[in-house]
Amino acid sequence: MHRRAGVKSAPVAPKIPGAAPVAELALPHVAALPTERVTTATVSLDAEALQRLRDLDPQGKSRLLERVLQAFETSAARLAAQLAEARAGSDLAGIRLVAHTLKSSSASIGALALARLCAEIEAHLRAGTDDHLTERLDAIDRELAAVLQAVKPLAKGVQTDNKGMQ
Repeated sequence: MHRRAGVKSAPVAPKIPGAAPVAELALPHVAALPTERVTTATVSLDAEALQRLRDLDPQGKSRLLERVLQAFETSAARLAAQLAEARAGSDLAGIRLVAHTLKSSSASIGALALARLCAEIEAHLRAGTDDHLTERLDAIDRELAAVLQAVKPLAKGVQTDNKGMQ
């Protein structure tokens, strides 16, 4: 389902068979974010998270938002490679580390669905369960690809039609 930019909607947690509900994951900095979202491609980025970044550079002279999003793109590419390597080697500690790192960085740019997926994997692996891990990792791969597609125009400074979006 696609949402138009500027339309308010409640966040929808991804449905993954056997996954714990998001509310059980103790991720207050993610769950407490407002529900206004910016939709680009097939992924929603939280407008409040993006606005917090803009507020750090109100005049835009330092192009902070663009630089943060470009850093996310670079980091995400590195983390995706690490995740693929950890998956191939059945390295659960490596998968958990990537999920932890990606959780924080995706939440900071407003990629809340990705942050929630990462939190689920991290919580399950920390608890010693890897049920449905393959499906969860596949979901992260898909969501990360969608987030990167949504971030690309914003990282290049392309303006969108949402309130205050650049």
